[in-house]
Amino acid sequence: MMKWLTWFGLPVGIAVLIALALHGGMSDVLHAIGAAGFALLWLVPLHALPLLLDAQAWWLLIGKRASLPYLWWVATVREAVGRLLPVASIGGEFVGVRLARWKVGETSVVGASVIVEVLVTMAVQYVFAALGLVMIVAQTGHDDLLVTVGAALLLSLPVPVVVFVLLRRGGIFHALERWSARLPMSAHWGVERLDGAQLDAAIDTLLSKPLLLLRAFVWQFAGYLLGASEVYLALWMLGHPVSIGGAIAVEALTQAARHAAFFVPSGLGVQEAVVVLLARLFGVDEQTALSLALVKRMREVVFGCLALASWQAAEIGRSRRGAWQREAAVLRPAEQHVARQRADTSDGPRSR
Repeated sequence: MMKWLTWFGLPVGIAVLIALALHGGMSDVLHAIGAAGFALLWLVPLHALPLLLDAQAWWLLIGKRASLPYLWWVATVREAVGRLLPVASIGGEFVGVRLARWKVGETSVVGASVIVEVLVTMAVQYVFAALGLVMIVAQTGHDDLLVTVGAALLLSLPVPVVVFVLLRRGGIFHALERWSARLPMSAHWGVERLDGAQLDAAIDTLLSKPLLLLRAFVWQFAGYLLGASEVYLALWMLGHPVSIGGAIAVEALTQAARHAAFFVPSGLGVQEAVVVLLARLFGVDEQTALSLALVKRMREVVFGCLALASWQAAEIGRSRRGAWQREAAVLRPAEQHVARQRADTSDGPRSR
């Protein structure tokens, strides 16, 4: 089902993007971006700061078993995989678990930290979207959005609530483990390597610490707020500044729309349409609004490609080190055998 939704969402997103480009006038858009110049490249390293706060939340949940700089790097790769590669919305989380296990040996600890972090992120997104909605109503007076977007948020709220209840009751991954083990192809899936009971216990341990969850929530929420600085600075560089509240509103509801349209790969077209619509509400002309949308997309591609390149370099380096270690393990007994033969040969004449 997800595959069919993705195949449907991709052409729709591309069509929306093309329509925006034709309607906005690409020559004016490119002129606005060119007028801002290379200063827009500062948005690329700026994105590292919100991710650092997000990594701080993960660092707390994983029990500080890995260094914060390392988890920050993993967070950049997780985001890049989820936003740039043709994978499901949780594809980045699977990669994050793999990379975190390079430093943390307990699979259940890593898996539980990622699962609980995703749950915290869902709560942060709801609060951030609600804040953005309040900013729009307060600064633009569009009360109709309060009803429309507010209703959408309330209708989707049962999803994270049900997920939290299931995880809090415990036993869900142990049940999945037992169910999947009965399937004919389970032997080829490596189901026996999944300790569902241990994973459930690790999740329950984290969910039973409300103060820890609150601290993780605060760090993530601070990261989302800091992420709105991208909108604020980009519009300032493009010559159409908005208030801090306006920047928060644009970022918050853009994030909400992108997560709602998870079936569209990379939110292509959806993100751009929402950015243009919201920026227009704060008095930004259409060409500048589309310029903002394209600048956000270009920053995402540049930052994400750098993260993916670093990931591949790390994988290659790890693979080579593993090959050298295996080769050394094979050669070491042979070298010891040769050394013993030489010792026997040297001892022989002296014994005579």
